[in-house]
Amino acid sequence: MGEVPLHPAIVHVPLGLSLVLPLVAFGVTVALWRAWISPRAFWMVVVLQAVVFGAGFVALETGEKEGERIERVVGKARVHEHEEAAERFMVAAGVSLAVGIAGLFLVKREKAFRWAAAGATAGTMAAAALALSAGKAGGELVYLHGAAAVYAQPVGPTIGDASRKHDDD
Repeated sequence: MGEVPLHPAIVHVPLGLSLVLPLVAFGVTVALWRAWISPRAFWMVVVLQAVVFGAGFVALETGEKEGERIERVVGKARVHEHEEAAERFMVAAGVSLAVGIAGLFLVKREKAFRWAAAGATAGTMAAAALALSAGKAGGELVYLHGAAAVYAQPVGPTIGDASRKHDDD
């Protein structure tokens, strides 16, 4: 064993970014509605949502590969619950991305563009809530149900163990 799983390293990108993105999207959308910024600024929201979606896809794929391995420890039902939560997150992230991209095609139709920006922003909020749900389920697998045990290596005596031996003499 002793190998480090890729999924936990990857999953923090879409999870963390999906929690920050609604704040960015909301700020940009409000600024667009008030005509404080150029509509081109909305590209930033769409690009960030594309990163959330892409990293989420990679996390989902790595999770599927590692999920089969940890089912032995935590059971199939718990892994399936986490996987379903991740898939719901991906749907919301994908819809938000699609609405944002559609908005970019509507830039010349100001009112429609602003509503698309608002819709994409709402989508980022839904994706953030679903990301928290998926992350909670994943954290429970590791911290409550022992999924990390699959990757654990037996540890030999520690320095503290050796000093206690001498104290007992």
